[in-house]
Amino acid sequence: NMAAPSAPRPPRPRKEPQPLVIPRSAAEEQRLRLERLMRNPEKTVPIPEKLNEWAPRPPPEFVRDVMGSSAGAGSGEFHVYRHLRRREYQRQDFMDAMAEKQRLDEEFQKKLERNKMIAEEQTAKRRRKRQKLKEKKLQAKKNKLEQKKQEKEPGQSQEQGSSEDDEEDSKEEEEKEDDAEEPSFVMGR
Repeated sequence: NMAAPSAPRPPRPRKEPQPLVIPRSAAEEQRLRLERLMRNPEKTVPIPEKLNEWAPRPPPEFVRDVMGSSAGAGSGEFHVYRHLRRREYQRQDFMDAMAEKQRLDEEFQKKLERNKMIAEEQTAKRRRKRQKLKEKKLQAKKNKLEQKKQEKEPGQSQEQGSSEDDEEDSKEEEEKEDDAEEPSFVMGR
């Protein structure tokens, strides 16, 4: 297999040896790391994976070295017992910590849900208020247009008076609706 001769590669530039710099503070150490990363931006940055939390070994399904109940245990038995006891206490502490963490997580989720519900209620209340204001503005605009029409058409002054009465009635109804939505409490009766 004869391959076509490739063009000769240009000589690689030699890297100048970097001077040894001993960082004197955490900020200087971070600066040196960033400089080293930025020398070659195309190079991928190693990102360490998150380490799993420590978990105790599960208790053995079959215990081989069962301590006998007879007298005359050797001098090393106490250390075996001590080690088993320490491991069991660690396992129980871990289970307690996990239960506490789970309880706190549940409380946090409940608190989030409660806050979300309160925020939705506030939003709905403000939305109703905005809608009422829009309706009032539209009603006022309609009334203004009707008044302008009546001013252009002379001889209908009686209707104009009745439209003002209607406007006052509508305002009273809106006030009554406002009172119905928000309960008022009178103290001292």
